[in-house]
Amino acid sequence: MKINTFKLSLIALAAAACLGGAGAQAADKEAIKIGAVTSQSGVFAQQGEEVLRGIQFAVDEANASGGVDGRQVLIKTGDDESTPKEGLQASEKLARDGYKFLIGPIASSITMAIGQNLNRWDAMLVATVSKSDKITGDSCKPRMFRTNHSDAMDVAMFEEWMKDVPQKKFAIIAADYAWGHDSAKTFTDEAKVQGKEVVLTLFPPLGTKDFAPYISQVKADPTIDGLWVALVGSDLIAYAKQAQSFGLTSKTTLGHAMIMNFAVNATGDAMKGIEGNMEYAAEIDTPRNTAFVKAWEAKFHRVPTDNEGSAYNGMTAIFAGVQKAGSVEPGKVSKALGDLTYETLYGPATMRAADHQLVIPNYVGEVKEDGGKLRPVLVRSFPASLVPAPSGECKMR
Repeated sequence: MKINTFKLSLIALAAAACLGGAGAQAADKEAIKIGAVTSQSGVFAQQGEEVLRGIQFAVDEANASGGVDGRQVLIKTGDDESTPKEGLQASEKLARDGYKFLIGPIASSITMAIGQNLNRWDAMLVATVSKSDKITGDSCKPRMFRTNHSDAMDVAMFEEWMKDVPQKKFAIIAADYAWGHDSAKTFTDEAKVQGKEVVLTLFPPLGTKDFAPYISQVKADPTIDGLWVALVGSDLIAYAKQAQSFGLTSKTTLGHAMIMNFAVNATGDAMKGIEGNMEYAAEIDTPRNTAFVKAWEAKFHRVPTDNEGSAYNGMTAIFAGVQKAGSVEPGKVSKALGDLTYETLYGPATMRAADHQLVIPNYVGEVKEDGGKLRPVLVRSFPASLVPAPSGECKMR
């Protein structure tokens, strides 16, 4: 689904026009220009729509309260079409148009492609969904930050979570690109530590519509009692529907970035009872999240999704950096964010200077009925103290 950029801009400007005296104050300072580059088409389009909604909500909320550091917040969007090439082009156009605070890519490959060009564009990037360890590892950049969980953070949580998983023999179905392979390796290594065994690993290519050949291989081995699934976008939706129709739900499924609202909403009851990690949950019990959920429900008559909450939380990093720096120069804001502790949806959190990873708690959820509708619900929290130290691979240059 394409998002109407002109309409989004009008919404932001209309909100600013309603500020009265506060708007006049914001007009005295240079505006904060947000370049929202995410997937409005392609395999990640459903997630991209939610990401844009979370970003826009943060913009409207900030402008309605007088701006950030006395500055109006403006937004312009770009479609990365779910590919690094298009993501690079969309980001460069936004930056050259003056929208240098970039945010929103889904795929880690897109995030890293953008990150390589931030100095050249005099821009800054906040990743809110991308999980590859490379973003805060050997591909780190002084102007690139991550506010969501990395794969390494998930691994640390999996170590605790899997202690309570009774299944012994697993199959893995993971997307055939970098993140899917990383997830499969992570799970295989941890399963071995926990005395479990991975007997089958399958990598369907991105864009797979027919999962029957993969499902039949899993069903052919009756000793497999558990599944680890790490798929993305429309592939995840297709898989979940077909897994249910072929009776694969009789095997316990654990998901890596699987129990996402967009997928649950699109698959009927196919994902009911599945557990998996969560980037964000409406149940997170902090003052800022409680206020955010209340405001979101007032506008949309539902709780925010994982992607919406994650995107909104990413915007708080930009705002906190601008406030600290007293500037909208991306270089100055980037320096201000290093080791900055500020209020997030997850509570007070620190943006680690060594690798620009936000240190936050982690969560496991289960797809359950809530108010007569299925959605991922938080069932277990893991403290930020589990977050591993920087890998040492990040060299800020």
